[in-house]
Amino acid sequence: MQIPLVDLKSQYASIRDEIEAAMRPVLEEGCFILGPPVETFERSFAAFCGAKHCIGVANGTDALQLIFRGLGIGPGDEVIVPAFTFIASALGVSLAGATPVFVDVCRENALLDPEKITEAITPRTKAILAVHLYGRCADMQRIGEIAAEHGLHVVEDAAQAHGARCGVKFAGSLGIAAGFSFYPGKNLGAYGDGGAITTSDDQLAERLRLLRNWGSRKKYHHEEQGLNSRLDTLQAAVLNVKLKHLARWNALRTRHAAEYDQLLSHRTDFRRPCERPGAPGVHHLYVLRSPQRDRILEHLTAHGIGAGIHYPFAVHQLKAYRHPVWRKGTFPEAEGWAAECFSLPLYPEITSEQIAHVADQVERALPISRRRAA
Repeated sequence: MQIPLVDLKSQYASIRDEIEAAMRPVLEEGCFILGPPVETFERSFAAFCGAKHCIGVANGTDALQLIFRGLGIGPGDEVIVPAFTFIASALGVSLAGATPVFVDVCRENALLDPEKITEAITPRTKAILAVHLYGRCADMQRIGEIAAEHGLHVVEDAAQAHGARCGVKFAGSLGIAAGFSFYPGKNLGAYGDGGAITTSDDQLAERLRLLRNWGSRKKYHHEEQGLNSRLDTLQAAVLNVKLKHLARWNALRTRHAAEYDQLLSHRTDFRRPCERPGAPGVHHLYVLRSPQRDRILEHLTAHGIGAGIHYPFAVHQLKAYRHPVWRKGTFPEAEGWAAECFSLPLYPEITSEQIAHVADQVERALPISRRRAA
């Protein structure tokens, strides 16, 4: 049985007619840049997140960069960033000219550890970037308290958290602004690159619309040095269709994750990121930890199962961010997650039979003696 890590073909087959009907008017009218579907999506996605504004941009990395530039954060400034995340989180800070300052994550869920933030704050710190990794919201209440105490902005990296909640509020409405990615494999994915920023700050939203469009409100009238970073009209048309299905798809992901949980609940040698009370995630990924990670992945690959690693390195271990001050062991929890985490196939269209097969192969990956010793 061949089971991919992500199956975008099955999803497209289920909504093909809707997608083609949405894209046809764009192709016929030829309004490919900031066409009407972009504005429609921005309104709908802002409402979905519980924010006043949504600004469509080219990708999730640009979303973060633009947020920091919009907030006036740049050279000489620092931003707190979790040490375990995709590199785009740190790049969003760096591309704005600021410096990412890494902080370790929690052992139980791989999210930014609020208790490690204060010691990393300096007079140059201007913001905390809360990454909602794997579809679970960071501890926004505690992070918000620390930010308020030190006069800092809280920015969300919600690239994996479309529809995730923290209390009664949704990702995208928990900080001054949030950056989203619509990379095809996301819970809400386009058919190419795409991104968005949500915020309820009117002044910031106005400046972000300026910055995404070459610093221009009117063609050829450039008020400052902005980016060419706009959500394509065709991608917005796709996202308008998919947004209508997102809540149902997220519910299916949650159900499938619960099936994995039940099938693997007796295994004490695996660790799964835990959910915080009152903060249900949207299961962008189903991640486990094991010191025998590489052996398990080798077995799954040999049996046609598309497991993966998200992510094999903590950010400070990457050549792009390596620095003498960040030696091995500086961020032990981040390094531990990077060394042991692996992701199992999870998407709305996966079947219970496929989940049972994956779980069975995970069981078979380690001999009984190895399981007991782990």
